[in-house]
Amino acid sequence: MKQYFYERECQNPELREQSLLERLPSFITYAKQECQHYGQILQHIDADKITSRELLAQLPITRKSDLMKLQAKNSPLGGLNANKANIGRIFQSPGPIYDPENTSDDWWRLGQAFYAAGFRAGDIVQNCLSYHLTPGGFILDSGARACGCVVIPAGPGQTEQQLDIIEHLKPQGYSGTPSFLKILLDKAKAENRDISSVTKALVTGEALPKGLRAEFDAAGINTLQAYASADVGLIGFESKSDDGFIIAEDLLVEIVRPGTLEPVADGEIGEVVVTSFNVDYPLIRFATGDLSAVKSSESACGRTNMCIKGWLGRADQTTKIKGMFVHAEQIEQVRQAYPHIAKMRLSVTQVNYNDQMNLQCELDSSGYSEADIAGAIENISSSLKKITKLNGAVELVAVGTLADDGKVIDDLRPIG
Repeated sequence: MKQYFYERECQNPELREQSLLERLPSFITYAKQECQHYGQILQHIDADKITSRELLAQLPITRKSDLMKLQAKNSPLGGLNANKANIGRIFQSPGPIYDPENTSDDWWRLGQAFYAAGFRAGDIVQNCLSYHLTPGGFILDSGARACGCVVIPAGPGQTEQQLDIIEHLKPQGYSGTPSFLKILLDKAKAENRDISSVTKALVTGEALPKGLRAEFDAAGINTLQAYASADVGLIGFESKSDDGFIIAEDLLVEIVRPGTLEPVADGEIGEVVVTSFNVDYPLIRFATGDLSAVKSSESACGRTNMCIKGWLGRADQTTKIKGMFVHAEQIEQVRQAYPHIAKMRLSVTQVNYNDQMNLQCELDSSGYSEADIAGAIENISSSLKKITKLNGAVELVAVGTLADDGKVIDDLRPIG
């Protein structure tokens, strides 16, 4: 049995770097010719001269946070897709942001992460990311199948039915968010259900706290993480618990000082910026909004690509809640529907490793009856769910309660 999903995972790192840099000039030329967006922002760039990281760092950055505006002006994909792209699906992520998929096998490149997490041909995998509009379910589904696994397209929720399936089909693996795996474990324990067949998990969409990983270990589930996005696909993955994320093959990753073009020194925290050689959806210096830092040492598993320390926060106010991005613009959409509310702030916390949203709304409620207040809370809650696709508590607070610091989303969850 092969040791790695790709044998080049253990290649000389200098040769890997040289190979990727040699691909840059022709790929930038291709993107300028094929993609309206890059034809505009790279118009004056001589692609043939971009042969080093230093020269790459002089190119403009395209930010994930810009995609909504780009796509509103140039539907559906903002001109980032190639004219000759072979697109089989278009997804809608929260924002909304539209994401393409070529339906060829493992287009998102998650096979590497599943293989490093111990998934092998013949394993049955219960995949619990959503298949509805968002790409998460399909991203993990294609990666598991690339390893020869059989996938149960379970999606999230319906905990009782999920436990029935585990008891009947006895899958060896789980893929999805760590918080939903925790829900399944707790429910199985409370109801004396047998889910002992699940011995491995690949989790994504949320940070995996050390305490929660320890709970999975105690339950006999070896759990590793994948760092992926709907735009890039796989960016990094764990091969060993809590040992950082190995960058996926065929990507150039920079750690850049937020708000600038400038890469930071190794070990310094900055924004993850990715160049992906995807001929359908080229991404050149794509800023994810995630913060991380380069690890100085290679992985002990023998894979030689650069490693990063994992998720260390956000460079902007966008945050991921229950595996779904929530943007400040969405909270403003909620506010605009209620002209008497001057200011809103969404706080994000965790209870028992499950994300919780609480939307505070400044409102002068003098003269409001209890029924009026209850009706306002119900209406705002409904708008919040409609726009973000997530449930959250709503609290009316006195005018002047919220700090005047420009924050719309306040992520209070612990990191790590």
